[in-house]
This record gives sequence, C-alpha cells and structure tokens, in this order.
Amino acid sequence: MPRAIISPSVLASDFGQLTAECKRMIKGGAEWLHMGAPILVCVSKGVPGIFMDCHMMVSNPEKWVDDIADAGGSLYCFHLEAASDPLAIIDQIHQRNMKAGVAISPDTPSTAITDEIAHAADMLLVMTVYPGRGGQKFLDRCVPKVADLRARFPDKDIEVDGGVGPKTINVCADAGSNVIVAGTAIFNAPEPEKVIELLKSTVNTAQAKISAAAK
Repeated sequence: MPRAIISPSVLASDFGQLTAECKRMIKGGAEWLHMGAPILVCVSKGVPGIFMDCHMMVSNPEKWVDDIADAGGSLYCFHLEAASDPLAIIDQIHQRNMKAGVAISPDTPSTAITDEIAHAADMLLVMTVYPGRGGQKFLDRCVPKVADLRARFPDKDIEVDGGVGPKTINVCADAGSNVIVAGTAIFNAPEPEKVIELLKSTVNTAQAKISAAAK
C-alpha cells in the first residue's frame, strides 16, 4: 500500500526566512518540500539532501528539465495540458535521474491520464484548486478523479494539491491520495508538526482501509 507523504508547499512560507522555514517543516516531520522553479536553488543550498517535489506550472515543460535537474530537483511534475508528448518528457526526466510526475488541472478529466502515461510516471497529481495561486478554496468536484486514479493504479503515488488541510484531508485520503501538499494549513499553524502528523495518520488509516477492501 502506498505510504503517506506530506509535502508542505513552500509557496506559503515566509520567503524572508526561506531556509529556516524549510528546516522547520523537516523538523516537524515533513519528508518532501513542494515548490516551483524560482526558489529551487535557494532551498537546495540551504537544506541539502531534502526531497524537492518540483511542480512545474509552465508551458513547454520539456525545456526546463535540465535546469531543474542541475538545481537539485528530486521529482519533476509537469502538467498534462502543457505537454505535446508526455511519454517523451517522462523519459527525459528519468534520464536526468529524477522521478516524473504528471499533473491535471481541475477541468481536466482523470481519463486524460492513459494507462501508458500512468505506468511510465512515478506520481500522479490531481489539482484541487486552479494552478498558480495559494489560499484558494478546495474544489470538492476534483475528489472523484482521485478515487478513479486510485482504483486504476492501486500502487501509484497519487498527490493532491490545493486547499488541503485538516478540514479537507479526510475526503482526499478516503479517495486514495497518499501524497499531500499543504501550504497555509501547515506553515501558518502554531504547531505545524501536529498538522503534519494529523495529515499523515489520516492518510495511513485510509490507505489501510483501501488495501483491506481490495483483498
């Protein structure tokens, strides 16, 4: 069964104390950090060895693979809507020794991720807000896409990103997401380690139920 992974979104951090903020998340129990390209190098220098979950909300995502790899990226996640040849991009990412993620925006159906694409990718990301801006309201209508992908790919890492926190984690976890991106819910919490533990335990409980039901 896929294990719970919490990936705090650095978009919600205090950029004036970026390294300290990232270290605070790791100390609090986070394993990944979710980020875009502009801050990748800074985080790589300040927090060496951290798994950098790079969400690339760009057109022509193939053009940025080498730059992200050179900057220390661990996982390169591109949007299916921006890719003319997703399988070729996944192969390009793997050639640079990064994991490959494929994201879909709220208006893209889960069926757009074909079996061939899903099996080639290491992670699938379902956006639960529209890309590019923090603090948006969670879109419940995206949750069935997570359930569909989990039913089709029971062992795949499936990530949700957007408006996820203690109030919305249950529906995400129950649908089958095991990789959780949360920004303000973690960074703005008085005790972020408790939020991380809540998210992680909720996911692990849900994954255990999904696994048991499948037997």
